[in-house]
Amino acid sequence: MAEEQAGERTEEATPKRKQQAREKGQLPRSKDLAGAVGLLGGVIALMWFGTWLGQNLMGVMNASMDLQRDTLFDFDKLLTHLGGVVWGVLWPTLLLLGAMFLMSLIGSVLLGGFNFSGQAMAPKFSKLSPLNGFKRMLGTQALAELLKSLAKFFVIGGTAWLLLAGVFERVLALAGEPVDGAIIDGLKILLWLCLALCTPYVIIGLIDAPFQLWQYNKQLKMTKQEIKDEYKDAEGKPEVKSKIRRMQMQMASRRMMAKVPEADVIITNPTHYAVALRYDQSKDNAPTLLAKGVDEVAAHIRDIGNAHNITMLRSPLLARALYYNGELDKPIPDGLFVAVAQVLAYVYQLRLWKRGRGTRPKGLPTEVPVPPEFRHF
Repeated sequence: MAEEQAGERTEEATPKRKQQAREKGQLPRSKDLAGAVGLLGGVIALMWFGTWLGQNLMGVMNASMDLQRDTLFDFDKLLTHLGGVVWGVLWPTLLLLGAMFLMSLIGSVLLGGFNFSGQAMAPKFSKLSPLNGFKRMLGTQALAELLKSLAKFFVIGGTAWLLLAGVFERVLALAGEPVDGAIIDGLKILLWLCLALCTPYVIIGLIDAPFQLWQYNKQLKMTKQEIKDEYKDAEGKPEVKSKIRRMQMQMASRRMMAKVPEADVIITNPTHYAVALRYDQSKDNAPTLLAKGVDEVAAHIRDIGNAHNITMLRSPLLARALYYNGELDKPIPDGLFVAVAQVLAYVYQLRLWKRGRGTRPKGLPTEVPVPPEFRHF
């Protein structure tokens, strides 16, 4: 049972797994979304260039109907005339197709982003195997795609049928209009049909995009054992170990600094060392070391202390003794109780005086008594 659970892909893909998939060209893509955006781009281009396209078509038709006899029997003139006709139709058509292609390209990268992969472009001879192709044709994925294609066919085909049925009489009526008016009206009908046909296509694309993303994430899921193996491989690299240690130190430093505002007193060197102590009778059995540091860390501790109006006292011997002998979040060593007690007594008396209770305490000596075994120079 445990082996079966270990083999189930229940875990989300790690960043490394996702990066490997990108390198192989495996990204979530939605053909329906790309097609919908491309069709929408064509409709927008038709709205922008519709009038110009109609004028070009009318110009081409007028030029073709008004062909002179000398042009018809002169090969060079006829070739020039045909070139103008072809260019008059081709140029706006290329603009329309270019807009659709550009929008389709944008639609294809909306999901998954842009990615170039040499591995994806490399030939895979396994795909040429008839047996593998037959398996893909009968697989669950192929069946799902077939059902999706049939659903899209009926939805879009049904919509197109209803739209054409609604404008059929209008299309027939174009035959009785002047050529210029028929072209303009025909383009308007075409634009309306394309715009209406975009609606179901866009809806299908918006449904397909999250489905493709869900399916992609499902395919990338990993087993618990794969995650363990990946972690072991990464942990063995020196640069990864160094990064982990650095991150752990940064996290520990942030946690330590977050506790400085709880301190009752900060004892300094005054420039190189700083230690923050707390003695809360409801929490602590003895004075507790909340933070300690040298140089930049010490300066940061002092800055936080100043920001929170924490009493700071200068005692180089005691600051160094607490730094080298004390452990974070633990009571201070027994041998330093007397020295720290003098400091805390002074701090409490100073607080009472500031609140208007009691007399101002005498200044604390720069060097309180520190046992020789705890001294560091």
